[in-house]
Amino acid sequence: MLENILIYFVVVPLLMMAGIYLSRSRAQIRAVAVTGSVVLLGLSTWLLVEYLGLRAAGETAPMLFTDTWCWFSPLNINLAVGVDGISVAMLLLSSIIVFAGSFASWEIPQPKEFFLWLILLSTGVFGFFISIDLFTMFMFYEVALIPMYLLIGVWGSGKKNYSAMKLTLMLMGGSAFLMLGLIGIYYQSANAGGAHTWNIVEIAQSGCLDNNNWQYLFFPLTFVGFGVLGAMFPFHTWSPDGHASAPTAVSMLHAGVLMKLGGYGCFRVAIYLMPQAANELAWIFLILTGISVVYGAFSACVQTDLKYINAYSSVSHCGLVLFAILMLNTTAMTGAIMQMLSHGLMTALFFALIGMIYGRTHTRDIRLMGGLMKIMPFLAVCYVIAGLASLGLPGLSGFVSEMTIFVGSFEHTDTFHRAFTIAACSSIVITAVYILRVVGKLLFGPVYDEHHLTLTDATWWERLSTITLIICVAAIGCFPNFFSDLIKFTFSSEIFAAIGLN
Repeated sequence: MLENILIYFVVVPLLMMAGIYLSRSRAQIRAVAVTGSVVLLGLSTWLLVEYLGLRAAGETAPMLFTDTWCWFSPLNINLAVGVDGISVAMLLLSSIIVFAGSFASWEIPQPKEFFLWLILLSTGVFGFFISIDLFTMFMFYEVALIPMYLLIGVWGSGKKNYSAMKLTLMLMGGSAFLMLGLIGIYYQSANAGGAHTWNIVEIAQSGCLDNNNWQYLFFPLTFVGFGVLGAMFPFHTWSPDGHASAPTAVSMLHAGVLMKLGGYGCFRVAIYLMPQAANELAWIFLILTGISVVYGAFSACVQTDLKYINAYSSVSHCGLVLFAILMLNTTAMTGAIMQMLSHGLMTALFFALIGMIYGRTHTRDIRLMGGLMKIMPFLAVCYVIAGLASLGLPGLSGFVSEMTIFVGSFEHTDTFHRAFTIAACSSIVITAVYILRVVGKLLFGPVYDEHHLTLTDATWWERLSTITLIICVAAIGCFPNFFSDLIKFTFSSEIFAAIGLN
């Protein structure tokens, strides 16, 4: 079983949890968390190299490193794993943010309990991205969601109990829609009298859902189920409250990785398995996601809490991911995947910096801060870089991902798609408004509180966390072809022929 590299993405976090449980001091807990995160980062890098090597050698299978272990034979439930370029990219993103989050949580109270729940969340995330069995994918999806309640409710701040409960109830409501859709897909998966299957590749290749009217029910169920986690309007309201109350590392994983499960799930399940329904029903969700993009950006403009500003920014940017996926062409969907990577890194950087600033000033209200560039120049410069990435400065990740989305979206020649593309483009201007407003108020001008003059700049572990994320943001912006080449094979697959990708 351990011969497949993918299974280690679940085994290593479980070993980390065992090591943390047996640790007797904060130093030991830190050592286990950092060592485990380094191993995961090494695994994801190794997987990237091996994957690229196999593709270069001419391997054309939709999924690589596939393997299956039977769990429950009466319902044909298996631990089935496999990855394509998109999965590899998401695993790399997750490992980078887990690594950075380990250092961002260096001084967290009750570290043993905190890291146990945080690593359990990470286990669910990694398991989700390697799964090609719908049942197993759903199981890991729930494993990733459940720890959020305790991580926010115990280690959060502000209205933490309200936020934790709201997040849990809304995401579980989305899970109910998702479960109905997945069960329906399973019972329609038998082809020509064959056995039912949960395997995504087998369902797609068999064509059992082609010309099947049930897919017009399953597509909305699965897209809404995953779309709730992707903060799709009007199901987005859990996200700002959850972000604002969560501790730093949880916010990083929550916005940087967990919300990407929504976009990845919409792509991998709703679009991948039901392309005909996607073609005919996409316009409905394009309206909702278009609203998310503009509404999230406008909402960020009127916030005064740093976390709420970044949370509504995440609603806008994640809405752009779903918006691009629904355009159903190669350029826009490539941009969607790059936007998932870009937003994951820059929003993790934002939340890390906000946590570090809050830990010193004990406030997130931009009206009560000012002149921090003089006091903590390293953190201030990092915040400016994160802001420039968010508003799409060339050379950083936000520019290449958003431009790819808008160019791909404008390939549609009809008025409906182009009108919504133009509306989505307006979010760039709105983003510049709230980013520059915050940077000007927070970092420049006179020092608001004289007590802030005694504050210190970033520690070595904080610098390591932020520099790691900044390097990754710059890497996507400077070398976009590497990442687009990584994921482009997925869209050339025969499975997407029914969408008519061009």
